[in-house]
Amino acid sequence: MIGFIENSGGGSDTPNVERPKGYLVALIDSIFKQGGYLQNEMQLDHRPEQAAMALSVASSLESDQPLLFEAGTGVGKSLAYLVPGIIHSINSERPFIISSHTISLQEQIREKDLKICRNLFTKVPELRRYGAFKTALMVGKGNYCCSTRLGNALKDAQSSKQTEMFKSDERADLVRIASWSATTKNGVIQELSPAPLPDVWDAVNADSSTCSRKNCDPATCFYQRARKQLLSANCVIVNHSLLFSLINAGMQPEGDVRGILLADDFVVLDEAHRIPAIATDHFGTHVSSFAVDRALKRIYNQRTNRGSLRRHGQAWDQDAVTNAIDAAHEFFGYLGDTFLVKKPIQRIHKPDFCDNILTGPLKEVAERLGALVQKSDDERVQDELRDHRRRILGYRDAINGFITFAEEDHVQWLERGGKKGQIITLRSAPLDVAPYLRKHVFQRGTAAILASATLSDGNHMDAFQETVGGQIAEAEIVDSPFNYKENCHIYIASDAPQPEPGQGRLDLDYLANMICWCARHVEGGTLVLFTSHFDLRQVRERTEAFFKKIQRPLFTQGHQMARSEITKQFAAKGNGVLFGTDSFWTGVDIPGPALSQVIIARLPFENPSHPVSEARSEYIRARGGNPFAEMTVPDALVKFRQGIGRLIRRREDRGNIVILDSRILTKPYGARFLEALPVQNYQRFNRENRNSVFA
Repeated sequence: MIGFIENSGGGSDTPNVERPKGYLVALIDSIFKQGGYLQNEMQLDHRPEQAAMALSVASSLESDQPLLFEAGTGVGKSLAYLVPGIIHSINSERPFIISSHTISLQEQIREKDLKICRNLFTKVPELRRYGAFKTALMVGKGNYCCSTRLGNALKDAQSSKQTEMFKSDERADLVRIASWSATTKNGVIQELSPAPLPDVWDAVNADSSTCSRKNCDPATCFYQRARKQLLSANCVIVNHSLLFSLINAGMQPEGDVRGILLADDFVVLDEAHRIPAIATDHFGTHVSSFAVDRALKRIYNQRTNRGSLRRHGQAWDQDAVTNAIDAAHEFFGYLGDTFLVKKPIQRIHKPDFCDNILTGPLKEVAERLGALVQKSDDERVQDELRDHRRRILGYRDAINGFITFAEEDHVQWLERGGKKGQIITLRSAPLDVAPYLRKHVFQRGTAAILASATLSDGNHMDAFQETVGGQIAEAEIVDSPFNYKENCHIYIASDAPQPEPGQGRLDLDYLANMICWCARHVEGGTLVLFTSHFDLRQVRERTEAFFKKIQRPLFTQGHQMARSEITKQFAAKGNGVLFGTDSFWTGVDIPGPALSQVIIARLPFENPSHPVSEARSEYIRARGGNPFAEMTVPDALVKFRQGIGRLIRRREDRGNIVILDSRILTKPYGARFLEALPVQNYQRFNRENRNSVFA
């Protein structure tokens, strides 16, 4: 569900008036042009590429037409959509949604870019009416503390039956939350440290029917207060995952009302190169043994004699839940023992691949809960039991749909995960996400602007446009204003062993040798991008003694520290070496000498054996296409461009891009990767001549 925090900005007394067509484009031109308000009033550099993007965004907003816009690093794309977006929101009295993938971009928008917008509007008399814009950050409803549920939980904990609800440590945590709630600004879990116990937070968070306008006062309930602020927010910031979760949950405006998330909204999706993967994930099924077990034990846990039915149910109601827990254990255990013994991911090719022994017991639990709702005259109890029932029915329907292949256009698979490999998950995803994005993004009667530094293969955006179903959208590309020719040196290893089966050891020894040599020959930091965790771990084992000897700090993803902390410490050291996989190919922004070299260990082709890749290859092949040319290479090109884009983040940045995959020189598809390089002047090198080439 939806929550909002951080409403900022004052109100405006200026009445809204209808603006003539072309007004926004003309106003944006006056702001971004050479000698315009941005340059003269804010002393910001004039960037022709930024001005071009801002005008395209303004035109898209005025016409309510979709736009795909690739803006190279340094264009300043955030301001190019924020300024016209805010102005259009106030003029049209429509909400402006900004969706991004990374927390770092959200923080940049909130802490830097929106402040520039407000300062601009405040300084220029002709723009002053826009300086009163209000912003909000959208977070999931379960992130909020609900004052009504907190009060109820405190009463339960103090009652004579307190042992039914909370153990002693949980009661202490509840008291801590109550004390925190009196001083916290927004009442979100991110502001509570240390984090609360999961069962305690489940009892007090706003993701419940109890937290409603009927039961909660916006003056005291954090979620209801944030929800009320939505009515006056011009600019709403959200992340892609929450956006597509809400869309998939049916939260879009109903009927003929235009809008993608809120009624009559318009949307910018930044970091849009991530949209296909995120949408694929959220338009599919995701049911884990852990989630089902936890949902049932919140209703009744026989071992601890706790749960909702301990207070509101009879013995036969409790037995139904215990039977469902046992059935779930047997069901998921069978799937793990039958399909996931040899490997952690297994595609399922045919429906009815197992006996559906779980949906019956889940249905029985739902029926018991429904009967108890009917018997109860306590609204709070009814809300609690309805929430449980809705959750259990959701799992029942998802499991039944998975086993019967209810979604014919989906690929199905099983996964084993968790620290001890004990969690079994049912997964499905659409073979082709384009129809879903077309329906939910591009055909909503409003402007949808997808922006990123990498939507194309370096020249054309056709592949991305087809992947997202955005054929009706205008597609534009502006290059980075940075001087790559002077500041970026590219080296390609010509003697790298081909990463073929049977040559793994040789290849990894080669990678380790080259990475050590290249990292040693730059004074600043080196980011090494891998395509597999196995390669990363193997190379780390081969290199950590060397880097320790030369006193260069080595940071490796998945080893001791979280991603954000690794990035922070790597940037602070100034001469570190960082080994990263998938998530480090994008979103890493470390300016200056701390990142002076990016090494690409292998071209970033996706694992062809993953169920989604495998099924999509079959789907393309069945249409007479070539999956490698139509899917594998275009996807790899976008990721490749993201990876090498980590190097030059500011105008004054400089350094090396080193590619340790000779396939870029020897394979037919290699020419497309060479074309995607920021400069075409590259140097070949090998172990014999590297000293002279890098001199």
